[in-house]
Amino acid sequence: MYAPHKTGRESAHASTAASVTASMDAPAIAAVAALADPADYARHDLVWLSEAGWLAARACASADDAAALARWQRNDWPAIVRRRDADLCTPATLHERTGLTNKDGGDQICLGIPLPPDPGTGAKRRIALRAQLSEVARVSPPAPLFSCLPAAGPWQTDLGVLADRAAGLQLRTYGSLAMQTLTGLPCFTASSDIDLLFAPADTHQLQQGLDLLAHFAARLPLDGEIIFPGACAVSWKEWLSAVNSRSRVLAKEMTRVRLADPAELLASLEAR
Repeated sequence: MYAPHKTGRESAHASTAASVTASMDAPAIAAVAALADPADYARHDLVWLSEAGWLAARACASADDAAALARWQRNDWPAIVRRRDADLCTPATLHERTGLTNKDGGDQICLGIPLPPDPGTGAKRRIALRAQLSEVARVSPPAPLFSCLPAAGPWQTDLGVLADRAAGLQLRTYGSLAMQTLTGLPCFTASSDIDLLFAPADTHQLQQGLDLLAHFAARLPLDGEIIFPGACAVSWKEWLSAVNSRSRVLAKEMTRVRLADPAELLASLEAR
């Protein structure tokens, strides 16, 4: 769902995009109907479940988790796409292995709901769940940075300057700042990082984004990921360190985590 990487799901977004609001106080987030293939979903995408989806999620949850899920449903808040569990595989992989389709989780996606920190202990709890594609009502890329500025507290001014300077990079937000923006719950605290991601269209845009993030990290608690072609995500801080030390980087994909050579990822940009 990252604009620089043209995929089938982006065509779906272009043709069926509609403006929806995640909560009464949340900004409008562009979302579309459910995508047809689990492979079209990326980590950090926002997913709104149908009534049947919430019902199925609550049926598998503990009492505490079921109460939280019911609150999420009442407020029409999204769940977050996470990496696929090890016992799930995509329809394409299933067909390659067995000749079958839509079996053993092939038509499921893995989701998470990050709850606000406990007010007493600060502990964070995340609810992991799965949903059938038929239980997805709509889906959106992560929230644009501009939409999250009002929730950024003391960082709002500097973050706004970053957003202005990075207008061509389509910076998006995930993590605690995004969840506070989407739900209005007290997720973003004084100790929270500001998690940003961007999907560079080419090596020039990659360097432009890295230079901006490194510059503003001197006065903002920035963290986040670069999204390379194939929805391959690398920490931008780790990337800067690895390029200088000629070491490999931890690459997060929808179905696995692996060590990757930066040259391989650069080549994927250059080959586009």
